[in-house]
Amino acid sequence: MRGYDQHQQKMFSYLSPESRVPQNHPLRPIRIIVDKALKELSPVFQELYARKGRPSIAPERLLRSLLLQILYSIRS
Repeated sequence: MRGYDQHQQKMFSYLSPESRVPQNHPLRPIRIIVDKALKELSPVFQELYARKGRPSIAPERLLRSLLLQILYSIRS
């Protein structure tokens, strides 16, 4: 079962992540491009997952985190 791509805003902090990232930060335009591409791929992802079972982590969320890992050279 495919998980949902939800944005959790206020779990640990009163400040949103949006307010912490400057408006001219290079990740902002990258995020727009990535979100558009992942939205187009969403139907493809939906077909790959079973209808029953335990929900997974949304593939969009996994791909966004992998992109950040690559951009910031973070080892896994």
